[in-house]
Amino acid sequence: MTARAHRLRAYLVHLLTASGVAFDFLAVAALVAVPRPDPRLVLALLLAPVIVDAVDGPLARRWDVRRWAGAIHGRTIDDIVDYLTFTFVPLLLVWRMGWLPSPQGAFVVLALVASLFGFANQQAKQEEDGFFLGFPSYWNVFAFYAGLWAARFGPAGPGVVCVLLSVLTVLPVRFLYPNLAPRPWRAALLLGAAAWTILITGMLPSYPHTPVPVVLASLAYPVFYVGLSLALDRKARLAARTVRPG
Repeated sequence: MTARAHRLRAYLVHLLTASGVAFDFLAVAALVAVPRPDPRLVLALLLAPVIVDAVDGPLARRWDVRRWAGAIHGRTIDDIVDYLTFTFVPLLLVWRMGWLPSPQGAFVVLALVASLFGFANQQAKQEEDGFFLGFPSYWNVFAFYAGLWAARFGPAGPGVVCVLLSVLTVLPVRFLYPNLAPRPWRAALLLGAAAWTILITGMLPSYPHTPVPVVLASLAYPVFYVGLSLALDRKARLAARTVRPG
């Protein structure tokens, strides 16, 4: 392959990463353009940049984007799009739909600021170990389940979870980075994420009044992810203490 072809391919990866912002814009437009927004449309639009985020990193590493398109800092594009996709737009959805207790703005601002500190933390992505430091701002997942909960029980529950996740965002707890998770768990995490994405996509037509058994089934993967993150983090910390001099 020629150098020109390598550069073209690398810049196409940057373009792929940047494309997520188009879906974020469409999601915001769907929230503000009509008096009664449809959360199903917003959640569906947010799935597209999530899928892009899952594939652009591996492509960037495989095609050595840093070498062939180093003039553009892909991590900066990724962080901006990720903040919009995983934090700002989902929390705007939660606020717009009234899925948080009053004053809603206080909960949203708390989560937004906590995530800003998370994104700005240079140690947040511990790629060599396969972890995120702090709750990795999966506010899109929070928004999805907040709508399900609020439709049945009201906004109090999502309010409590919002505060808890905001605190976890800035605490030194670690969650697995699925694309870089330690083997042999990486395959299980990625396959599980794919299956979970298919399941929640199938839940959208009936959202937020999805049957309870389906909702409970959909929680299997998030519970697995959190449980495995805690277990592997504890194992890694114990191993580090064992080999530490003195």
